Amino acid sequence: MPLDPAPVPNELKGLRLALLVAGGIAAYKIVDLASALTQAGAQVRVAMTASATRFVGAPSFQGVTGNPVLTGLWSADGSPEPHVTLGDWAQLILLAPATANIIGRVAGGRSDDIVTATLLASRCPIVVAPAMNDAMWSKRAVQENIAALRRRGVVVVEPESGHLASGHVGAGRLANASALMKAMADAVRSTYDLAGRRVVVTAGGTREPLDPVRYISNYSSGKMGFAIAAAAADRGARVTLVTTASHPAHEGIDVRRVETADEMLSELKRDLAGADLLVMAAAVSDFRPARIADEKIPREQTSRLRLELEQVPDLVAALGNEKEGQRVFRVGFAAEGSDLAAKGLEKMKKKGLQAIVANDISRKDIGFGSDHNEGVMLFADGSREDLPRMTKRQMADRILDLVRPRLKS
Repeated sequence: MPLDPAPVPNELKGLRLALLVAGGIAAYKIVDLASALTQAGAQVRVAMTASATRFVGAPSFQGVTGNPVLTGLWSADGSPEPHVTLGDWAQLILLAPATANIIGRVAGGRSDDIVTATLLASRCPIVVAPAMNDAMWSKRAVQENIAALRRRGVVVVEPESGHLASGHVGAGRLANASALMKAMADAVRSTYDLAGRRVVVTAGGTREPLDPVRYISNYSSGKMGFAIAAAAADRGARVTLVTTASHPAHEGIDVRRVETADEMLSELKRDLAGADLLVMAAAVSDFRPARIADEKIPREQTSRLRLELEQVPDLVAALGNEKEGQRVFRVGFAAEGSDLAAKGLEKMKKKGLQAIVANDISRKDIGFGSDHNEGVMLFADGSREDLPRMTKRQMADRILDLVRPRLKS
């Protein structure tokens, strides 16, 4: 009988989950688990021991997850070291069913197949769900191996008692889906404090075209916005980054490339549905050409070129009129040259933000293009937090630390 139906905890939705399957009769149950997790929005990849493939075929897992299944250390997944690639990719690993044999090999530090090698190469939380004959489960050697795993921080989901494949009745049956997913959610909750949250971040300076080859923009590099997006993803959030700039690849970030303020607004209206947090770190142009030339303006005509500019609509204000924009916790940025707190407070109230980060753009050692930043974070409830000079990634984590307790349940 397959695993009982159970709701997928929010903490697992959107996470990168590696399911490592060993050679026990309960291996077929993990197909249902993989399917439920995938349908709930988790990214699921599977690796199997050679013995596991005797109980359930790799195509079954590929069919429900949409991803190729690793069955050996030399599997062709595009990487010369598939166990390292999978270990780096995963935010959580579930080993199930965990037989007495594989528990002993993992406890002994073995890495002689794709499953054990991936476990050694991983840096994320690990959940192990034993399943075996009741006599095997009760043996001192098995219990000592389980104790060793627990000492190393592995979460062990105790097997259930009941009818076993051997015909015996006792402890050894794989825990049900609810117990497995609860253990997985508990394991990620302490590591990924934004697990289950949806975060939308904007980054970079928008580009307002004058003609097909020229545009009006600013000096924003997008580094602060990317740092916030990366920090949120590393803390378990499902992140959408709406950006004009190029950034390093990151597994946990869904990038939406835009150019103009109008394009950014259109993307935000689509992406805000169901979001918990919006961080407007982009430097949106205040003005744009009132008219865009269909063809490149000849150089001969630009010696005394006069531009008519118009104001760019305020994106945050426009989003404030959207239903979802009222639900999401909104953080803005204020790039100012003086009176950071006063100007930041004024802008926060004007835009209807829940918080704002004001920073000094007159300094060359912080702000646009720099890897560092400094400023003050103001909240609509009247609280304030000074942010001393630090790297933009450090500031990103500090901002998330301050915002997380304020997010709605």
